[in-house]
Amino acid sequence: MDADRAERLTAELRARGVMAHLVHAGVYEFGIRVVLDDRIEALWDMDGAAGLDAEIVNEGALIGFVPHVPGSEEFTEEQMVNTIATTNYALDTLQRPADRASSTGTSARPPEEPPPATPPALRRQRRAHWIRRGRR
Repeated sequence: MDADRAERLTAELRARGVMAHLVHAGVYEFGIRVVLDDRIEALWDMDGAAGLDAEIVNEGALIGFVPHVPGSEEFTEEQMVNTIATTNYALDTLQRPADRASSTGTSARPPEEPPPATPPALRRQRRAHWIRRGRR
């Protein structure tokens, strides 16, 4: 999204009462940040792909996605503003990062088992060894 378009969309969203801000994501990369909560934000169209989609972050950590809006490549600015303003950001309706990994064909790794704990008796024996050695 170019800077002028992102600024126009941000101004329109603010006129509708949406807490929207222009985001400079990188060199010639702009997007729209919609504040949802004191720590949760929606980052719209920052990856340079055609069409609308958003990442939902909580203090910078990815917690969900608003999937690509079908047909949004051909949306007018008014339709984009309407889509962003009326999106349901409820966490139970968002696509989770794990869901996206499984839908793209890559499976999420199962959680690793913690390393086996050392039996307490062995820990005491080692500690006792060092204590005796220090007293000599």
